[in-house]
Amino acid sequence: MMNGVTIGQAAAFVGVTVKTVRHYHKLGLVEEPQRDSSGYRRYGSAELLQLVQVRTLAAAGVPLAEIGPLLGADATGFAAALADVEQQLTERIEELTARRDTLHRLADGNRALLPDRAVALLERLPGLGFTADEVAAAREGWVLAKALVPEGFDDYLGNVEHALEDTRFIALIKRGAEAAAWEPGDPRIAELATALAEHYLANPELLKIVTGLQARTEAATRYKLIAYHGEEQGSAAARALVEAKLRSAGIRIPGPHSR
Repeated sequence: MMNGVTIGQAAAFVGVTVKTVRHYHKLGLVEEPQRDSSGYRRYGSAELLQLVQVRTLAAAGVPLAEIGPLLGADATGFAAALADVEQQLTERIEELTARRDTLHRLADGNRALLPDRAVALLERLPGLGFTADEVAAAREGWVLAKALVPEGFDDYLGNVEHALEDTRFIALIKRGAEAAAWEPGDPRIAELATALAEHYLANPELLKIVTGLQARTEAATRYKLIAYHGEEQGSAAARALVEAKLRSAGIRIPGPHSR
């Protein structure tokens, strides 16, 4: 009677493929049995036990490169190694959970790119009289702000929350949206810029909406990318005048040619 089983039978018994068994041999995780008189390798109980051990550790998430030392470790070393693997798995689970949550948020385009606090603010804007286009422009600007100046974005949202309680400020911002249709030389632009600059200077908390993000970085380009994103000619002209007036009052704001 021939002792042991073939590699195919051993693989089937353990629940892996023949290719996997050979890979374990190549890595030195399982000793390759000697050939019998017929030229076949026969797997006995010792090799099957090794296969089961390696397969079980691999299935538990232990990297193959780390299994070899585990097989010969004492109880203390084995427990410590498994604790380390468990920590790695926990971190991986957290990463995968975060990815899954992002996928779920993709069902709502806003929530995929902005935190819930920002989404809640966007949802308030229509009730304050802002059009769908204006809300979309705000959303795009906030996405840029979060990406370009992430460390200041939460404070910025707090400043916006405060600003939405100021009815005079809201009226001026709506007027600024209307300026998109005005010609650059329209005298109403200068009037609007003066009113906005004066309101900002009279309300330092509101002024942080203008200064907060750019104060977090020396890269003026980032500020300009955020501040002027999507603005039409008229409203951009109004913003430029407001910023000029604020600079003349000593407020630090990047100029049109600063870098």
